[in-house]
Amino acid sequence: MALTVVSQSFIGLGRAQQKALGSPDLPMALIPHPFGTRSRVELKDIAAKCADDIARLLCEAALIGATKVAAVAPVAPRARLIEAPADLEELNKFYIKRRWGDGLIIAPPTREAVERMLRHTNREPDEVVATIAPGMGAATVEYIAIQGVMAGCYPEYLPVLIAAAEAVGASQFHLQAIQATTNPSAVWLLVNGPIAKWLEVNSGAGCLGPGTWANATLGRALRLMLLNIGGALPGDIDKATQGQPAKYTFCCAENEEGNPWQPLHVERGFSADANTVTTIGALGTWSMNMTAKGAEEVLAMIADTMQYPASSDYMYGGAPFIILSPQHAQLFHRAGWSKYDVKRRLWEQSKIRASRSKGSEFERMATGRRAELGEIGPDTMVPISEKPEDISIVVAGGAGSHSVFVPVSAHTRSVTREIVLTEGGAKAGG
Repeated sequence: MALTVVSQSFIGLGRAQQKALGSPDLPMALIPHPFGTRSRVELKDIAAKCADDIARLLCEAALIGATKVAAVAPVAPRARLIEAPADLEELNKFYIKRRWGDGLIIAPPTREAVERMLRHTNREPDEVVATIAPGMGAATVEYIAIQGVMAGCYPEYLPVLIAAAEAVGASQFHLQAIQATTNPSAVWLLVNGPIAKWLEVNSGAGCLGPGTWANATLGRALRLMLLNIGGALPGDIDKATQGQPAKYTFCCAENEEGNPWQPLHVERGFSADANTVTTIGALGTWSMNMTAKGAEEVLAMIADTMQYPASSDYMYGGAPFIILSPQHAQLFHRAGWSKYDVKRRLWEQSKIRASRSKGSEFERMATGRRAELGEIGPDTMVPISEKPEDISIVVAGGAGSHSVFVPVSAHTRSVTREIVLTEGGAKAGG
């Protein structure tokens, strides 16, 4: 016997996941929302009532027969052809009505366009690359190609999208939490290796902004996968309180030429000439404008920026990213610091006193970090992550004194996957 326990504001998510896992008729025990602001006495009452509801529902299920729960999500069939308007404006209205897009104009995923994209992989169209939470949709090669066409990707981008699907589907990425959270979590796609130049993925000036086809369409295609395959429709399954603009698209390459250290993919065990994508569950981008001439001063300002009590990283022990401008990376390098030296110094200098979290937030932090840090008191110094290695540093951007802090969603860990190219590699421009 089984049932689902869900907050009242997440009933839609619970029903969607029950259906996706093959058990749409499971009984559901409801918890009043919100409960994060309730007192301990109120929480005890809520818990007692929920326990009674669970016992009652399980007994009722036993009387009518145990509910069978599917072990895995069903395998998706090949995509089917549908009749759609030929006029582009009417076609987009057709898609908007069915919630098959992201609110921007889509390119028609015709059979011919999808087949052109599929020529850039040796994998079978119906091969399942990953299961995309929370709807547990099967991301087949063909379905991934369809999202790429809709986003405006050139056909040769497909291997990047396949690797991205593999990365977000990895258990350590924890896509379930990213897709359904109230956090403004967006998936940042970071490209490393020679393919970044082949496909003209911007790693320099304005790399996180508009104007580059590869950056815009690759990030958008990944978001369409999360919407259309993963089922994370805003307001229904995606419960972000406000969301963020990066949920439209968030993609760049690392500026490996401006990096005085090993780039991220080499640091993670890949060869320098390997092509990789890394997915990161980012909560936003914080600009850090630092014109100080000394490495110590710049590092101190980065560490100060990282410190804020409402951070998921401090609450649970996260894995945040720092995007250093080439100017700041070279400043640290001239000081004789390795990338690990910078991580270690940031980890030490960004610790916050636990008392900066107030009321129930202090209790949440004390619970969330207890297994790692032991009993936490008001004067306990809490690090942003469990260890310095959990802080990732990449170099991106052009000239200037701006670097970027990227906090991450709770419990997620970035994942890097290799991009597998067909013979002949990739060429930009279609």
